[in-house]
Amino acid sequence: MKENMAAKRDYYEVLGVQRGASADDIKKAFRNLAKKYHPDANPNNKEAEEKFKEINEAYEILSDTQKKAAYDQFGHAGAGVGGPGGFGGGGFRPQDFGNAADFEDIFGDVFSNFFGGTAGARPGRARNQAQEGDDLRYDLNLTFEEAAFGITKDIKVHKLATCESCHGSGAKPGSGRVVCTTCKGTGQIRSTQGFFTIARTCTRCGGQGEMPGSPCPACKGHGRVEKERTISVKVPAGVDEGSRLRLRGEGEAGLNGGPAGDLYVFLHVEAHDFFQREGSDLHCEIPISFPQAALGFELEVPTLEGTVKMKIPAGTQSGKVFRLREKGLKHPQEEGVGDLLVTVVVETPSDLNSKQKKLLEEFTALTEENNTPQISKFMHKMKSFFARKK
Repeated sequence: MKENMAAKRDYYEVLGVQRGASADDIKKAFRNLAKKYHPDANPNNKEAEEKFKEINEAYEILSDTQKKAAYDQFGHAGAGVGGPGGFGGGGFRPQDFGNAADFEDIFGDVFSNFFGGTAGARPGRARNQAQEGDDLRYDLNLTFEEAAFGITKDIKVHKLATCESCHGSGAKPGSGRVVCTTCKGTGQIRSTQGFFTIARTCTRCGGQGEMPGSPCPACKGHGRVEKERTISVKVPAGVDEGSRLRLRGEGEAGLNGGPAGDLYVFLHVEAHDFFQREGSDLHCEIPISFPQAALGFELEVPTLEGTVKMKIPAGTQSGKVFRLREKGLKHPQEEGVGDLLVTVVVETPSDLNSKQKKLLEEFTALTEENNTPQISKFMHKMKSFFARKK
């Protein structure tokens, strides 16, 4: 016995944690190692199997407060392991974890990964339980104007609806339901894998433990049928690209009387030829000529609701932004309307004829510094710069 104890590795070393590690750290380390060396992940690998037993033994001691305290003080002898009744002699037992919840928490993802099932599933757990139907998605395209002003549109959705013939039971009217012959009413198929007994959901009855005595001819025993439904969707004014509307209860029908899922309508808004959007504000650029910018004039500006007149003052510079209040978009969830921001761009004329060139030359000769303050300021800076160079 003493030789066996001396040969055992330190349990903290086995799990790769420091002495004084918290219960969560110990549990996390065990979880990771258990996945790595699980026999079903390493078939016909004796070394992995022995490693797995060693890991289980270490965790069995270090996860128990009293056993851990004894081990910390007296080592393997104090922990009382290694004998016929100990963990090391009897193999892995789920009950050694103290409670099923802890066992499920540690090995739930191991079962899911290797066997496609659920750890710790109890017989009949999902049997006849009402299940909510799946949510659905629909992508709706809108023009810029439809999104700006709001619109009501009818859409057609293909979805699973409750069978009207059997009212969702899946059974032919009058035939009732019978116990599933495959799982004997438990809703699960059990099989032994290495150290464990694995419970999988019965594929024949879907885990319900029951089947229609005679399948409903309308839905073939499924309780739901695919139907096309026309749904009216009210799109509020001011929605933007990527907005999402939720229509409760318009998804697929639930099972066993469960509620229907929801329908999510994702909105896609076409770009506009003239306006760009920024939140509830609209932006646009309008070119004007040099004489218009210099002399000033009244500009006709397009908006989503028609044209409005805007005064351009004399001496307006290119890039000047004018704001037209409440000519933008309505916010779909707040009060008020955005603005329209108009940027004027002064266009330089090209391909001048001889008369135009002569008039511009005369204009240049008559231009004084106070007519071009920005140019005059720049020329003054440039002269000062070259004067310092000398």
